[in-house]
Amino acid sequence: MASSSPDAPSSTPVNPYAAAGVDTAAGDLAVELMKSAVRRTHGPEVLGGVGGFAGLFDASAFKTYDKPLLATSTDGVGTKVAIAQAIDKHDTIGLDLVGMVVDDIVVVGAKPLFMTDYIACGKVFPERIADIVRGIAAGCHETGTALVGGETAEHPGLLGINDYDVAGAATGVVEAGGVLGAERVRDGDVVLALASSGLHSNGYSLVRHIVAGAGIQYGDRAADLGSHVTWGEALLEPTRLYTQPLLRLIAQTGDAVHALSHVTGGGIAANLARVLPQGTWVEVDRSTWSPPPVFRVLADLGDLDLESTEGTWNLGIGFLAVVSAEKAEAAASALTAEGIATWQVGVVRDGSRPGGEFEQGAKGVDGGAVRLVGAFGENNGAK
Repeated sequence: MASSSPDAPSSTPVNPYAAAGVDTAAGDLAVELMKSAVRRTHGPEVLGGVGGFAGLFDASAFKTYDKPLLATSTDGVGTKVAIAQAIDKHDTIGLDLVGMVVDDIVVVGAKPLFMTDYIACGKVFPERIADIVRGIAAGCHETGTALVGGETAEHPGLLGINDYDVAGAATGVVEAGGVLGAERVRDGDVVLALASSGLHSNGYSLVRHIVAGAGIQYGDRAADLGSHVTWGEALLEPTRLYTQPLLRLIAQTGDAVHALSHVTGGGIAANLARVLPQGTWVEVDRSTWSPPPVFRVLADLGDLDLESTEGTWNLGIGFLAVVSAEKAEAAASALTAEGIATWQVGVVRDGSRPGGEFEQGAKGVDGGAVRLVGAFGENNGAK
């Protein structure tokens, strides 16, 4: 047998895909690390387990509906991921994704069924990908949603080695006769505000601009936001998930809940206007709550007044519920008992409205008119 020469070419074939920067073995390891978290979201309706080309969901329960309607939503987390990347903390971004996707489904009164996710990255770091998916799975478990599939795509040369983005889509079901929306809203209905946990996942381009302009590093201590918290940790506070408390409220109060609004991009006025019928209007009373410290601190750093951020941040209100006046107090009490501070911020009116500027509809919906009035409360709570 001839001895090998140091200059002889290796007998091990070169994987051209790996040479191009794609590590399929790392992707397989990431799947192994996330499997148990994903499986915890599966009930008997999920068939096929983890790793198939398509997720399977048994829809036999639809037979109990008179006219089942499927509700679907898709979204991402936006530039909040840049902060997660900056401090190398990735276990809560998945909760944000579920909040942005699944909590949109409950707006029409639908029960979520299943969700899929998509992660694009410059390089697959298995533990990082697993952390992201574990967060998604935790959010799915909390909202009663099965995580039935996903995809991790490695894009070397397109994304930086530590860069990634996440997106997801979910599907739910609602009885046709139980769909919530503008057609149910009536004059005199009460608008309830449900407290947010913080910034949620909107307005982070402004947040990052303010932080950079102030010369703050995400690893710096944020004394105004907590004695033992860094700026990065404070700004990664996960999105509150509202799906299950709202579904329980709908079940408990019958037809008292007329419309729901998820306060995401566009702020309070624009998102409420989307679920009101044409010809109606609401004045949201700022004095009924005080935006939490994170909003006040950021506004001060950016030399902004809070009112100028109303189209960007939720300012302490993550959801709005339009309910019948006679059930408003009971609804607020039920949600507060669930751990979500809830209070009245306005009343729906129809006919002629006061002079001045209102937000009229939004995002292609020619709905009602909304504006915020008065001055914010001065206490440091969400309400």
